[in-house]
Amino acid sequence: MPLKFMHLCFLEKVLGSSDYDSGKGKSKMSKNITHGFYLVKGRSYHPMEDYVVAHFKKVENNELGLFAIFDGHAGHNIPNYLRSHLFDNILNEPDFWKEPTDAIKRAYDVTDSTILEKSGELGRGGSTAVTAILINGQKLVVANIGDSRAVLCKNGVAKQISVDHEPNTESEDIKNRGGFVSRFPGDVPRVDGRLAVSRAFGDKSLKKHLSSEPYVAVEMIHDDAEFIILASDGLWKVMSNQEAVDTIRDLKDARSSAKRLTEEALNRKSTDDISCIVVKFQ
Repeated sequence: MPLKFMHLCFLEKVLGSSDYDSGKGKSKMSKNITHGFYLVKGRSYHPMEDYVVAHFKKVENNELGLFAIFDGHAGHNIPNYLRSHLFDNILNEPDFWKEPTDAIKRAYDVTDSTILEKSGELGRGGSTAVTAILINGQKLVVANIGDSRAVLCKNGVAKQISVDHEPNTESEDIKNRGGFVSRFPGDVPRVDGRLAVSRAFGDKSLKKHLSSEPYVAVEMIHDDAEFIILASDGLWKVMSNQEAVDTIRDLKDARSSAKRLTEEALNRKSTDDISCIVVKFQ
């Protein structure tokens, strides 16, 4: 079997199932850029609902680093669908190279519409998402919906480059769509008493009161950029952005960094699924 084909089979096997727990890779364009990921299932009784994408892809004369975390709820079909289709939809947008922000917003919308149309097949669950596209090792385009988060380390200082979409912060928009935000004692705010995020893919039964429009940010990668962390809320529930950066700044290996973060979250009694990607820029 040719080596290239074996490598593709390995990637499909590793990234095509929520049974995997770790992996690593590196850029061919820049020897200093590496990535690693690590996942741990939470203490809930349902199967693992986090899915990860982490690999480099050559497109003509360009290299794209494609990184994503999809944190599903009420089933794993939708995060699995996103893993297989969202980046393709983004890259198929004709103006991706000139206007990546607009292209990503359209691709998120197209993908969500397809998920809703396929609800009979995919079910009525949903998923958050945080995606990062590294273009030629120089330009980083991050998008997210929900509470999966991206944090960039610049000279040791944490900079959040995603937005946590929570019912409390978007309650007026939810009300304007005909929904409400519950605030029961001992529980987090929820859309219509059910969902703890205000933006998500899927969730057909709540869609009239939710948004699937992503927040998109663009960062140029200069010498002060050390690494970026992408993680599901299983990490961020128990760790601040700066604590996460400080926890791994002394580690060179990206996979070891992702593993340390998940282990620290477990030490801090996180009970949710935890998925983490670290991309090192130097």
